Amino acid sequence: MSGVTAVQVDPRAIVESADIGEGTRIWAFAHVCRGARIGSNCNLGEGVYVEGGVVLGDNVTVKNGVALYEGVAVEDDVFIGPHAVFTNDLRPRSGQFRRGPESFLPTRIERGATVGANATVVCGVRVGPSAMVGAGAVVCSDVPARALVLGVPARLVGHVCDCGARLDESRLRCGCGRAFRRDGEGVSPA
Repeated sequence: MSGVTAVQVDPRAIVESADIGEGTRIWAFAHVCRGARIGSNCNLGEGVYVEGGVVLGDNVTVKNGVALYEGVAVEDDVFIGPHAVFTNDLRPRSGQFRRGPESFLPTRIERGATVGANATVVCGVRVGPSAMVGAGAVVCSDVPARALVLGVPARLVGHVCDCGARLDESRLRCGCGRAFRRDGEGVSPA
């Protein structure tokens, strides 16, 4: 079939899901469980773990050592840095107090967002479109569109353009030519 790009899977990866879009690359020691959905043109780095029930959109990059657990949904064009952590249970227990997936809180990483290296995203939050979570940040609450959050816990320190550059807060303009305006959910294109 002309124009179709095959899925590329390193022979040392474990891929149990059949729901993987064309052009996706899965590198060594990654594990994609049955029931996971991976979009087209994604790149899953070495040692990535994707549990059943996880959904990745198109053009998603997941760098080495990231684990994505049931309840995590990642929209198109998202970048997840190396060793970022996602949780799905606010009160994890083992043994007699262990709860099932019905108690998991969903986490949504929206279109174009970036989650930096070693960041932790606590379950039940939403990272808005084109937002940027800095390396090592701990996200415990929703992140507005195009927000730049840093620290432990993550705090709003500014805004970023869709291209990733930090915006001048007084003008909300980027060197790439895009302009923005403040709204109830962060900043939106002007």
